[in-house]
Amino acid sequence: MELGLVGLGKMGGNMRERIRRAGHTVIGYDRNPDLADVSSLKEMVDRLQGPRVVWVMVPAGAATQATIDELGELLSEGDIVVDGGNSRWTDDEKHAEELRAKGIGFVDCGVSGGVWGLENGYALMYGGDAEDVAKVQPIFDALKPEGDFGSVHAGKVGAGHFAKMVHNGIEYAMMQAYAEGWELLEKVDSVTDVREVFRSWQEGTVIRSWLLDLAVNALDDDEHLEKLRGYAADSGEGRWTVEAAIDNAVPLPAITASLFARFASRQDDSPQMKMIAALRNQFGGHAVENSK
Repeated sequence: MELGLVGLGKMGGNMRERIRRAGHTVIGYDRNPDLADVSSLKEMVDRLQGPRVVWVMVPAGAATQATIDELGELLSEGDIVVDGGNSRWTDDEKHAEELRAKGIGFVDCGVSGGVWGLENGYALMYGGDAEDVAKVQPIFDALKPEGDFGSVHAGKVGAGHFAKMVHNGIEYAMMQAYAEGWELLEKVDSVTDVREVFRSWQEGTVIRSWLLDLAVNALDDDEHLEKLRGYAADSGEGRWTVEAAIDNAVPLPAITASLFARFASRQDDSPQMKMIAALRNQFGGHAVENSK
């Protein structure tokens, strides 16, 4: 089938290549002309035969909204827009309603696979009406990993991005657990080869995982991670996961703590710890360190 693909960065560019390898035609547009197959969204739409399917892979929020707004003016009744970025599920509901008024279908798709997706395939979680999903199914089949698993029609519009959001929340907590274990192992004198301890866990243990494999890769590159600064950003999906937990009264202590740990990583000198140090000094006479 034919596909229009908007956004050809690290993920989108590799997705274009994987879809083409499966025998489909992809016409890609990106603001960077060095990456694009066409010079505008209009040219991309004009080159596609109807009913058209256009997949959007641009940053969540204003960029996605602007792209969908423009596509809403260019596409025709019976066409489909797929949002494969990291949009919030509530935005999906809004976009679906806006496009439905023009007779244009909408499918949201959470995509996981990162830079490894070109060769390994992408885990896909998509939401939307069955009829709309069916029109995109050949592309889902081209992108997913080989085998029976790796893609799911998670439910109605918004379900795909909601599932991907929870996936990323779990990812936050798993990474935090590996990181805390690594720091503790590095701290004690009795363990003399932390990297090889991590490597030994790759086989036969219940905590083996792809994330563990990636941790070992990182330690092979920089055994004590001395080249890195202890700073971790968050994409927003961890926050949305915690907010959804609050809205639904679901306790998520591990995921919430992992998100807050990332916030702490951005503080060179924690204001909270200043208060704790002051209080310990006040009630117990514990020593405090002066700022430099």
